[in-house]
Formats: sequence, structure tokens, C-alpha cells
Amino acid sequence: MRHRILLCAATFVAGVWGVVPDALALPSYARQTGLPCSGCHTTPPELNSAGRLFKVMAYIDRSLNKSITAEPDKRRAPLNMLETLPLSAFFETSMTSTKVPQPDTQNWNFQFPQDFSLFLAGAWTSHIGSFLQVTYNTQDDHFTADNTDIRYANKTTLSGKELVYGLTLNNNPTLEDLWNSTPAWGYPFIAPNGAPTPSAAPIINGRLAQDVAGLGAYTMWDQHVYFAGTLYRSDHVGDAQPTTGTCCTYNIQGAAPYWRLAFQQNARTASLEVGAYGIHMKSTPGAVSGAEDSYTDFGPDIEYDRTFGKDVLSLRGTYVRENAALVGSAANGAADPGPHHLNASNVNAEYHLGNRLSGALGWFLTDGTNDPLLYPQAAVSGSANGGARSEGISANVSYWPFQNVDLAVQYTDYTRFNGGSTNYDDAGRNASNNNTVYLLARFVF
Repeated sequence: MRHRILLCAATFVAGVWGVVPDALALPSYARQTGLPCSGCHTTPPELNSAGRLFKVMAYIDRSLNKSITAEPDKRRAPLNMLETLPLSAFFETSMTSTKVPQPDTQNWNFQFPQDFSLFLAGAWTSHIGSFLQVTYNTQDDHFTADNTDIRYANKTTLSGKELVYGLTLNNNPTLEDLWNSTPAWGYPFIAPNGAPTPSAAPIINGRLAQDVAGLGAYTMWDQHVYFAGTLYRSDHVGDAQPTTGTCCTYNIQGAAPYWRLAFQQNARTASLEVGAYGIHMKSTPGAVSGAEDSYTDFGPDIEYDRTFGKDVLSLRGTYVRENAALVGSAANGAADPGPHHLNASNVNAEYHLGNRLSGALGWFLTDGTNDPLLYPQAAVSGSANGGARSEGISANVSYWPFQNVDLAVQYTDYTRFNGGSTNYDDAGRNASNNNTVYLLARFVF
């Protein structure tokens, strides 16, 4: 069995290597700025200090790209846009295997593609730019809206120091963040869509991704102090408009405020960021009115990057505390009455050998209130005891033969899953049965 697994892995990697294009294909940001991907990334999606500055300035650096311009006057608006459309794409193909196959399903599942995304990413006009993604997903067999961040940015001075200020319109809390310690751009940077995942997670850890729309503002003073605030409303893509809310677990009442505060210090060979973030939301489950659930998520984060010649060591960590009052869910029989909480931790370290090879190791833990109604029994995906605790480690090795081609292998090992280590689902499945090998090839062009 072990020999067959190794043969499958070797065949997949060899097949992927055979279709790597001979010519270097640069994404739209690289075409716009004239810089290689390594100008803004250690490896994508991890930003370096130059990449964070590019993002905070609304993706509008035009170092080498020609523009079409028109000067303004009292009656005529100006024009300043790129001569070429800032369009990029990526293509992902993968294989996924769990230690024990999910009942009556194929193991070593091959997805070609797993995802295919198109990006409108770059400067739109003076001070306005975007990261706008639409993705084709094999499981749904159609394109849909994915991560989107449209920005306006400008700068002035305050107390003799540079002050950057801007607006963001986005669809995923923490997507607007500049660091890779918070959920939207945090570790692990790749994930299978065919392997079991724990049931419990705080709202801010992706529960609202692509299902909300938010308008926010941000500032960065003296390249040190960063503050952002965004108000989110539900935006159920694919549902009839105006929505009745019956499609979805979360229907925001009023607006859900998200906030972010961070301090960074950049030196010649190191950078440090420490910060905190959070969100508060009231929601009516399965309806746009009625009894409300209330969620408050908050916690600290840290990121430290240190260069050693051409190599980079990155250390990251975050903790989220969620306090919830699930009055609406309890009224629907989907949760026990009374207060609920979750604690979610994610700590990881990564070493980049130049920008060709990187290795990462992370530890994750989610724990909180046991609730058999909120986390019901079900084979594979459920919990025998209504437990929220899941724990494990994840290891990743990524090889970049070109800056826009990623060949990666990732292994996830669970010691607890949905509240237990053995027979966690009351159907005979152990946490370790969900240990996952994930092989990915990503081409960005």
C-alpha cells in the first residue's frame, strides 16, 4: 500500500513537471510595475515590506507601464488608465488523499482543475486599483465571485511624517490586511477542497468569506502605525435579490464592524509586526428578521521576518477568542441556549531558501463550548459528543521552478477532530483517519 501511494505521488509530480511552460509568464502586477514577483513577495501570497506598501497604496505603482491620460479642467474630468488591461489568471490542479478513505469515495482524488481563477488586478486610474478575482470551481462547475478588494489611496503628512489614507471595498473580513498572520491570507496558504475539515471555527476565520460586502477606511502613519475599520453587510452571491435570507446561516442585522490595529518596525534585515483585530456581528439564521445570534471575535497577532542573505525566516501567530449568544439558533433548535465561546490558535514557522524552495510547519488548535445541537453526530463530518476541539499540525514544502509556478506537497496530521481522538463521529472514524496528503501544482500567468 505504501509503495502504491509513493508511486501515485511520484507520477503526479512527474506529470506536472512535464507541463511547466518554458517561458516565464508574469502576472498583471509584475507587468504593470516592471518588477518580478519577488519584488513584492517572499513567495506568493506572502508579502514583503515592498508588497505591503504596494497594497496599502491601492495597487497603483506604474513604474514601467504606459498610460492613456487626459488633463482636467473645470468642465472636463481627467483620465489616467493603463494602456493594457491588468488581467491575470491562475490554474490549479491537485491530488488529495486521506489516511483512511471517506466512506464509499475515491481516495487519491485527482482534480484537473481544482480551481481556475481570473483576476482584474492592478491600477484602474489615479489612486484607484484592485485585486478582483472570479474562480471556476470543479465541484460547483461554474464561475463565481471570489476574493475582491477595490481600493482608493492617497497620502499627506501628519506631524512631519507620511500619512497614507484610503478606502477599501471588499468581500471578506481580513482580506484587506497587509500581513500574513490573519485568516484571509494566513497559513496554510493552500488547502484541498475534498478532505474533511473541523466543524468549529470563529466567524472571522472565513465564515463570511465572499458572502458579505464591506466598505472601510484605513491609515498608515510613518510606515509604523496601521489602523483599519470596515462595516460589512450580507451579500449572498447566487441568491435571489433582494434576499430572503433562507439560503444562509448568517444574515447580518445592521452592519458588522471589523477593526484592525497594527504596529510595524522595518529594519535592514528584519521586520516585526504586532497587532490585534476583531469583528462584532448580529445575525438572524435562515431569515432576515427574528431572534438574533450575536458574535464577538477578537485577538492578537504577530509576524516576524528575518533575512539571512537571500534566505528569509518567517514566524507568525494569531489567537482568536469568540464569545457568542446563539439566541436565534436556539430558537430554531440548532443550538443549546446559553453562552458559547471558541478559542482558535494558529502558530507557524517558514524558511525560504531564496525564492525557489520553502518549508513551513504550523500548529493549530480550536476549542470551546460543547453543544450536540450545534455540532451534531454525523459520519465523518459530525461529532459524537458535540465537541468543538480540533488540533493538529500541518507541514508544507513548496518548490518554485519559476516565480509563477508552484509545486507543493502538504501534510496535515490531526490529534483531535470534532471533539475526539478515537471514534469522534460515533461511526468508527478516528481523528488520525483524516490525516491528509495534498499535492498541488499552481500556474500563475
